[in-house]
Amino acid sequence: MKAGIDLGHRPEIGRLQQRCLMAGVLGGVLLGMGAFLQPDQFFRAYLMAFLFWLGVSIGCLAILMLQYLSGGGWGIIIRRLLEAATRVFPLMALLFIPLLFGLHRLYPWTHPDLVNASEVLKHKQFYLNVPFFIGRAVFYFAVWLVLSYLLNSWSSRQDETADIGITRKLQVLSGPGIVLYGLTVSFAAIDWIMSLEPEWYSTIYGFLVMAGQALSAMAVIIAVLAMLAKQEPLASVVQPKHFQDLGKLMLTFVMLWAYMGFSQLLIIWSGDLPDEIPWYLRRFQGGWQKVGILLVVFQFALPFALLLSRNLKRYSRTLVLVAGLVFIMRFVDLFWMTAPSFSVEGGKTHVSVSWMNIVAPVAIGGLWLATFFWQLKRRPILPLHEPYWEEEFATHTA
Repeated sequence: MKAGIDLGHRPEIGRLQQRCLMAGVLGGVLLGMGAFLQPDQFFRAYLMAFLFWLGVSIGCLAILMLQYLSGGGWGIIIRRLLEAATRVFPLMALLFIPLLFGLHRLYPWTHPDLVNASEVLKHKQFYLNVPFFIGRAVFYFAVWLVLSYLLNSWSSRQDETADIGITRKLQVLSGPGIVLYGLTVSFAAIDWIMSLEPEWYSTIYGFLVMAGQALSAMAVIIAVLAMLAKQEPLASVVQPKHFQDLGKLMLTFVMLWAYMGFSQLLIIWSGDLPDEIPWYLRRFQGGWQKVGILLVVFQFALPFALLLSRNLKRYSRTLVLVAGLVFIMRFVDLFWMTAPSFSVEGGKTHVSVSWMNIVAPVAIGGLWLATFFWQLKRRPILPLHEPYWEEEFATHTA
């Protein structure tokens, strides 16, 4: 397949990159001011924004490996987009460093007095301690960076050499890669989110986080593909069938997220154990219950109903609207999961939104998108020597 064209000569991508970079830098300056004025609120907002955009890269990594294992023209069309998103990992590793200076402000288990006052935290002290926490974070990023490097370098080598045997290597890597992805994301979810309330636990929490990351990734990829599909070379390649396939996949992730969320609620609520149920009680009062209802309606019910339509999925404009709704609600979901944790000591919780909760995702998102578009320009937008291209393209032109 010889349709690949270097996006480095596409001025609209360069303009998007510049605008995103400006938004990221401006947001970063405002966040820097907030760090001095309200350090506690800064670290809370920064953590949520970081987790949100990191989840997009991790979700793209998982979808990329899933595509190598399952095949399909939908994955060939978006492969370069997925790869570019995974090449943002070095930036996210750097952006993780500021969180290390706020561990004492974020996580109760870093306070010796609170640990000594809780038998549960005493038993978890072997796992929940700062040196081990940092060591695990380094391991998570190392796994993601290595997987991303191998997937991208081998794919680039196939572009250069036309060696179809590399496809087999990518498939072989993706099998254990998916396993490593599941393990690292599960433990990272425990470390970075669940341990905000260290006495609470859920065995399904990691799967819930993974489903959310896949949703975020699909929303971003669909939006970018719809934008690029208006111009060559994608304009003559991308068909309504491709958007239909991507819509089906997003519908699958919507259903998976809802299933995981409902399963966790059902198991914990029916068990009614004193060390499990408070997590939900804090989110069923003080206005948080309304946020939960918004999530049920706008992250599950409405997208589920809309994505059942074949016609809606086949047209990029309508599918992008659904993807945009899901994208916004993903951040609301992460806010609902994390923000009530910071009011644990105050008894009743209430919804409180700071200006930094808005600026932080814009700042980190601007840097993420600027790096993403920069990486996207460095490679052909379509695989140059994909061995299954002719077969898949013929199938999807009908």
